[in-house]
Amino acid sequence: MKKVFAFCTCLIMFSSCTQYSSEYKRTKNENDSLKLQILKSEVEMNDMLSILNDIENDIQTIRLAEEFITIQKDSELSASKREQIKNNMLLITETLRKNRQQLTELQEKLNKSNLQSSELQKTIDRLTKDMDEKSKLIVKLRSELEQKDEQIKDLSVKVENLNTDVRILESVNEVQSQQISDQDHTLHTVFYCFGTKKELKEQNILTKGGLFSKSKTLEGDFNKDYFITIDMRRVKEIPLFASKVKIKTNHPDDSYQLVKDSDGNLTLEITNVNKFWSLSKYLVIEVG
Repeated sequence: MKKVFAFCTCLIMFSSCTQYSSEYKRTKNENDSLKLQILKSEVEMNDMLSILNDIENDIQTIRLAEEFITIQKDSELSASKREQIKNNMLLITETLRKNRQQLTELQEKLNKSNLQSSELQKTIDRLTKDMDEKSKLIVKLRSELEQKDEQIKDLSVKVENLNTDVRILESVNEVQSQQISDQDHTLHTVFYCFGTKKELKEQNILTKGGLFSKSKTLEGDFNKDYFITIDMRRVKEIPLFASKVKIKTNHPDDSYQLVKDSDGNLTLEITNVNKFWSLSKYLVIEVG
């Protein structure tokens, strides 16, 4: 009887040990599986968070470029600033394209994973909405910049037309100024000469008179090269280097005087310029 009891006891203990060992293995396998699942979830989460971090960094770059465009678009733009704005918009457009692709991949990873993260889904939704708004803003800014470029082109054409008008006016004014200068020069140009009676006759400035007639002045084909050309406004004294002179052309007596120097030589001093030259632009003086 004792042997039978001992056998039964051993059988029960063996059965218990076998049952315990099987339970242990099952539990261990479940634990290992759970650890693998947790590890996989951590890897997936870290991967998703890394993508989100890249997107957030890109969004900061977009904000900086966006601020520059917003600040500059309403100011007077130089060619370099317009080019910089276009480059910034290209940067934003390319960055948005890349971020959209990343968000699509992130959404697919989340859908395929065992993760049930409402906060992560909210973040994806928020970033997607933000991308849509920034895409619309870039379209608007590009349109405004194109309009401004058209305005600048129109203004450039108008400025060029004005510059052409100015150049034409300057040319006309230059011609008119030259004409006025020439007219002024002509108006105030006068001629004088002096010489002995013989010299003046040789130049046909004095013509021979008859027995009872006076010599005539400046009739016929006289030598104009013999005369000295002057500006009546600047020359008011004419030294004659002679002690005896005769004014042969017609000039009002009260518009000039003859002044003798210490050597006895006479100088013609014109006291009223306009009046002196009013009757003739030529002055002929016979000396000796």
